[in-house]
Amino acid sequence: MVSSLSSACPSASMTPHLTLKELYGKDGFPDAAARVKKLNNEFFEHFSEAPDHLFSAPGRTEIGGNHTDHQNGCVLCGSVDLDMLCFVKANGTSEVRLYSEQFPPVICDLSETEPIESEFGKSDALIKGVAAALREKGYAVSGFDGMMTSRIPAGMGLSSSAAFEILVGTVFSVLFCGGDISPVDLAKAGKYAEQTFFGKPCGLMDQIGCGVGGCVFVDFKKEQSPKIENITVDFSRLGLVPCVINTRSGHSDLTDDYAAIRNEMEQIASHFGKNKLRFVKSEDFYDRLPLLRKKYGDRAVLRAMHFFDENERARAEFNALKNGDKKLFLDLVNRSGRSSESCLENIWSTKDEKNQAAQFTLALCRRLLRGEGAVRIHGGGFGGTVQAFVPIERFDEFKRAVDKVLSAGSCCRIFIRKVGGCLLTDAKQPIDSAVINK
Repeated sequence: MVSSLSSACPSASMTPHLTLKELYGKDGFPDAAARVKKLNNEFFEHFSEAPDHLFSAPGRTEIGGNHTDHQNGCVLCGSVDLDMLCFVKANGTSEVRLYSEQFPPVICDLSETEPIESEFGKSDALIKGVAAALREKGYAVSGFDGMMTSRIPAGMGLSSSAAFEILVGTVFSVLFCGGDISPVDLAKAGKYAEQTFFGKPCGLMDQIGCGVGGCVFVDFKKEQSPKIENITVDFSRLGLVPCVINTRSGHSDLTDDYAAIRNEMEQIASHFGKNKLRFVKSEDFYDRLPLLRKKYGDRAVLRAMHFFDENERARAEFNALKNGDKKLFLDLVNRSGRSSESCLENIWSTKDEKNQAAQFTLALCRRLLRGEGAVRIHGGGFGGTVQAFVPIERFDEFKRAVDKVLSAGSCCRIFIRKVGGCLLTDAKQPIDSAVINK
């Protein structure tokens, strides 16, 4: 299935409404039902009343388009089965009172409409930021009580912050706006919250990946109205297992490394009178290579070369998946990985040359795959996570070998889920009959 999305809001609800079996499938249903029942009981313990709604929001994985989004380029990403669940009930106040199994409680007043620097990096800021963004669009949002749990593992590059933003935005949309806010507008609200209230520069890919669902191709040429296409992908039908691998190397103190990629790409763009590489013709760039190398240095030129090739690869990967062309898809993913290593140079930081955990993990995965499957850096790079597509019949062996070297749980299998932020039940149906027993 292929569809296109825009930020226009139709009159009918845009929030998907599913049962547990529809979302998690027959195999995942027993575990999901147990999670829901436990979470439902915890809501009652905290608030002494039953919840009215249950929501889910997924993490996301980047599949193609490494460091292309900030240059108005193209990306390929997908929502994953690892998600956040939250029971909620409107409380008739301006406060959001949110408890979690994994994180400290959050109590924030939505009447505070301006960013507060002391709250940068805190969950409160994301909630307030999403509310502020939606109110600016004319939506009336208010307070709610919530109890949530997350299965999005920390340090795996699956964008738990964007998932949280989409979760909160979906709650606001259903409770106070009839579920009419589009996934794209929720994604924009999440980006605004993260940039303005949370204090973290980010693009829009993470939020769209969590909000739309399925495997998503995004063209950011028009940043305020990106072109979005999504398909439902079952990698098992291609004989592949997608997974992410925690390299056990964190992202702390790497802001300068990330900024350098963007800055150097934009230096090249400015040479042609443009602010982003997307608006530079590749033939003009290649015609001036000698001058560009002399003026901006080899690394900036190499990073621009990566952008031009990677931008085209993202679309080619999406088309390969639409056509079920496994061989071409894997070839493109491997070429993307090689380009990130040799041209983008975001595998290890020059600040700590002895720490090359991502480069080591890539080498380990290639040795284990023995020419099959595909492997690439995942997300921002300079450590963090590696992504691999492993033949199904070899995945158990692959995971055991990776976990033996990097530690247990380093290799995490993921599935692409078909929906983004969604409603699993509402006040018109009792929780038990609507969710747990279906």
